[in-house]
Amino acid sequence: MNQISAKRRKAFVDEAYCVACGCCVKVCPLKAITVFKGITARVDRERCVGCGKCAKECPASVITIQEAAL
Repeated sequence: MNQISAKRRKAFVDEAYCVACGCCVKVCPLKAITVFKGITARVDRERCVGCGKCAKECPASVITIQEAAL
């Protein structure tokens, strides 16, 4: 019996380059993104389903959708 490691797609923010504009917050259907202290966007990985809407909306292109091990 083969065991497949479970992986899910999640959004990742490159916090070093995020300008905290909030565009991603507005388009996230699950409200999984918040702007932390007006400095950077943060993703709640428990809520994120990896739909990619935030990555498409980000004007700075600092959000990527990657596989995250569970």
